[in-house]
Amino acid sequence: MMKRLAMLAAAGFLAACQPEASAPAAPDVRLYAMDCGRAEFANTDMFADDGSFANQPRTLVNPCYLIRHPSGDLVWDVGFPDAVADMEQGLTLEAFSARVVMQSKLVDQLAQLELTPGDIEFVSFSHAHSDHTGNGNLFAGSTWIVDADERAFLFSPQARADAQSFAGYNQLEGAETVLIEGAASHDVFGDGSVTIIQAPGHTPGHTVLLVRLPNAGAVLLTGDMYHLAESRERRTVPRFNVDRAQTLASMDLVERLAQENSALVIRQHVQEDFDALPRFPEALN
Repeated sequence: MMKRLAMLAAAGFLAACQPEASAPAAPDVRLYAMDCGRAEFANTDMFADDGSFANQPRTLVNPCYLIRHPSGDLVWDVGFPDAVADMEQGLTLEAFSARVVMQSKLVDQLAQLELTPGDIEFVSFSHAHSDHTGNGNLFAGSTWIVDADERAFLFSPQARADAQSFAGYNQLEGAETVLIEGAASHDVFGDGSVTIIQAPGHTPGHTVLLVRLPNAGAVLLTGDMYHLAESRERRTVPRFNVDRAQTLASMDLVERLAQENSALVIRQHVQEDFDALPRFPEALN
């Protein structure tokens, strides 16, 4: 009996001396911000239904994002069509009193990382407007992750009638597709590091992206939740949003996500937020 107790004590001592099992290392996720053009507006009245931006000219930056994960790559928002970079005077958007200019093509920026669109496993858009979908057809071979309501809108008769915008992403109709349905979010890589979260109101299936980086922490890419620098603080709702109440509820959601995750909030079209991220081809990690 004494011998057995001694053996048990020895076993316990050895177990106590073993190092504790460490938590799994956070995946090596990297976030790249690419410059996919700028839109110069003569009047930004459309971005607030209370008239607070009337007759104010502004330039809005238009980023695309690449998220690199050990299990694959995701391109989030694909900007205006690369063809705009070949237009000496830029692209005039008469309906919006705006001009779009682009210095670097998305494909050329990916090439700096020795990538082509065919190398990208996943593509997703925050929403269905042409400044976010213009290069969609470059990624027709990728798996497209999209809110079900947003996909329905993208291939509706109304969307098809806008031939110029539709031509930027129409090949995705036959792409391998993951639909985000109901109120669900989507964990892109299955480990919580990159999550697409529904935030409707701007469009029927507008989404935001929460990226958890191993060193920099959480970053929240907010799509078109806030267009101008003042939009977040003032909670301004653009005149062309599809649902005002949903927009305000989604703003509340974004603030909760930011607080719960201590996240850096990126107002996607705001120059100072774009400048706060590493200059491509450097990455935030």
